[in-house]
Amino acid sequence: MAAATFIIFVAVIHRFASGIPYIQDYAIKVDMGWAQELCIYMFVWMAKFGAAYGVRCGTHVGVDVLVRSLPPSKARYLTMFGLFAGALFTAVVAILGANFVWNNGFHYALAHSLLHEEVGDLPEGPTSPDMEVPTWIVYSCVPLGSFLMCFRFLQVARMFWITGSVPHAAHTVEGLEDASTATGSRTDSAEGSNNEASA
Repeated sequence: MAAATFIIFVAVIHRFASGIPYIQDYAIKVDMGWAQELCIYMFVWMAKFGAAYGVRCGTHVGVDVLVRSLPPSKARYLTMFGLFAGALFTAVVAILGANFVWNNGFHYALAHSLLHEEVGDLPEGPTSPDMEVPTWIVYSCVPLGSFLMCFRFLQVARMFWITGSVPHAAHTVEGLEDASTATGSRTDSAEGSNNEASA
């Protein structure tokens, strides 16, 4: 995220510098046309792997009204069902994504570049418009991120079956509870002194 933000910042500065007299002669010699495409790919990869991290840390939004209303014995099975459903869904997305990447040029790259085999009429696959990289590399985030997300769902399900708890994100800001506690204690002491004064 930091790298993508920095690249976007540099690209915006370059765009404005290209319209300033004297500076534009040097700015237009630098090609930044690839920056937007690269940042889009970086954010997509970040989102896919960030989703897997969210499963591990329990930061995904979920509706647990039904689970909380059930007795713990029944809620346990419903939670396990939800975790396995998430694992199944991400596994299906990963398999479909892997099939898409395979047919989008990965099979050609594997046979031609790695195995050095005759490819015949095997299509090479498309490339991205600006960076001209094989699109199978870009789309690899779908199967890789989804397989990792599936693994995290199964990992959380295993830990829930053993310990009976799932990871939850902290919904408070660090230091906020301390401040509210300190304010509460100051309020209590102020009320106590007021009571003593009135007595």
